[in-house]
Amino acid sequence: MRIITIFVLFNFSIVAEPKPTTLLVFREKEYRSSYQNDPNRKLINLETIPGIRLDIKYATTDNFTGQKIYKEAKAFARKPVAEALRKAQMEFLKLGYSIQIYDAYRPYRATVTFYEIIKDTRYVASPKTGSKHNKGCAIDLTLVDTKTNQELQMPTKYDSFERAAWAEAPVSDPIAKKNRDTFIQVLTQFGFRVNRTEWWHFDFLECNGFEVLDIPFEGLEN
Repeated sequence: MRIITIFVLFNFSIVAEPKPTTLLVFREKEYRSSYQNDPNRKLINLETIPGIRLDIKYATTDNFTGQKIYKEAKAFARKPVAEALRKAQMEFLKLGYSIQIYDAYRPYRATVTFYEIIKDTRYVASPKTGSKHNKGCAIDLTLVDTKTNQELQMPTKYDSFERAAWAEAPVSDPIAKKNRDTFIQVLTQFGFRVNRTEWWHFDFLECNGFEVLDIPFEGLEN
């Protein structure tokens, strides 16, 4: 397997980084070679999970950037993440809910764009390290009632930078609190951990050793 270390060429003076940094980033060729040796490294299309729904905000302008970041409304995650999410979906379906995904695998270039806009690592990853989204190991999601097809009430909207969006923030509305607590509890059972500042963001815990990727969605299913 040929692995390359690339020098990140983005102008970090724009994003308040003190110096350029070296980061291991896999392009399409290196990524394909990696999963031939280890199938767990492959990114799985999450639409293969029964009943899963997509609302990929970054494929629209309805997101905190006001920009269309992705060309396609797709969601991918590494194989172990997808398998765990499938199990969680089966549990939610028993409760009358279905998972709706806002974002999953995120190409590294999108993380750079987000940091240029926000510059707050409580809410976006630093380009120095990349994010678990870049590794295919994080999911942004919510729940939908399968009878009404409406999103469940949660403490805030997606991508809110309010303190109310924190996973353990006090919630005055009992319905929103119950929904959030059930959401977190079920996903935790299947190996996910909620991000402390974002009730919708879950990292898969068994994801050590996966590389940062910078492959657009259209390059994943060729």
